[in-house]
Amino acid sequence: MALRALDIYLPTGRAREHLGDLFDEQEHYVLDLSGDEGCLVRIVLEAEKTEALVDTLSERIGSEDYRVVLVPVEASLPRAEEDEEEQPDDEDEKDEEATPGRVSREEVYQDLNDDLTVATLHYTLIVLSAVVAMGGMLRDSTAVVIGAMVIAPLLGPNIALALGTTLGDMKLIGRALRVNLAGLLLAVGLSMVGGVLLTVDASIPEVASRTDVTLGDLALALAAGVAGTLSTTRGVSTALVGVMVAVALMPPAVAVGLLVGAGDYTLAMGAGLLLVTNVVAINLAAVATFIVQGIRPTTWYEAERARKATRLAIAFWTVTLLLLVAAIVLSDGAALW
Repeated sequence: MALRALDIYLPTGRAREHLGDLFDEQEHYVLDLSGDEGCLVRIVLEAEKTEALVDTLSERIGSEDYRVVLVPVEASLPRAEEDEEEQPDDEDEKDEEATPGRVSREEVYQDLNDDLTVATLHYTLIVLSAVVAMGGMLRDSTAVVIGAMVIAPLLGPNIALALGTTLGDMKLIGRALRVNLAGLLLAVGLSMVGGVLLTVDASIPEVASRTDVTLGDLALALAAGVAGTLSTTRGVSTALVGVMVAVALMPPAVAVGLLVGAGDYTLAMGAGLLLVTNVVAINLAAVATFIVQGIRPTTWYEAERARKATRLAIAFWTVTLLLLVAAIVLSDGAALW
């Protein structure tokens, strides 16, 4: 697991008095008590252990009395070697000391929150991706369509929506919904203009394949949601996984716009059904993956609010997905795979 360096700024006089035992448990730390208004603790530890440490700090001194700056560690010397004898045997103790297999909740939150803040760049990439996807679909070029998916910034907003649901963070949910909806509407609207100005042949495979929903498409979207969440919580590059999520969203959105612009509303409804199905499946899979990985709020009152929001969201996404699956199975001539 990767290492993280934590700079923890604390009120003067409280570090040793209330938190000395906590810091003494760390293998590598420096406590600087020279400041007049506060002190600084610098700790290097495994990324999966940062969340537990920050939660403990919050419980002991209050969320407003400290600040943590978290920095990825590219390398450290001497090389750290795992000591199997020091690993906790009790499962509960393991859960309290680390969050196995993922980075901290705060790091995930910050990464996804950053994806929602660069509005100009985000929408510019949406426009460019839609234009390239239109060209690739109308020319029946799979390579060009894949190229459009590489630049489509659709992973972050969808995973951010799932994280907001899991944490009960209504502010994050609202922002993620706005960015998601605006991005998809922008792609559809731009494609509608293309459908009016260009010749759209609905029999082209790259277009026709986005007008018929199958259970295989559903499986793809569910896998994309899980993969996108895992890549985010593992702290690894999301570039390739983002392509997978974009494949499930951008081509159907472009197909909807092209077909509406061309006046083929029946096929446009099929593409719209595929788009909605993929959005629902990705978010349901992402929420479930966050829950399985133990992503939860810090305080009890936030946890209670999050449980309500998560139950409501899972119920909504599940019921919607079941209705969509029923529509897929019962539709005339629909192939299961």
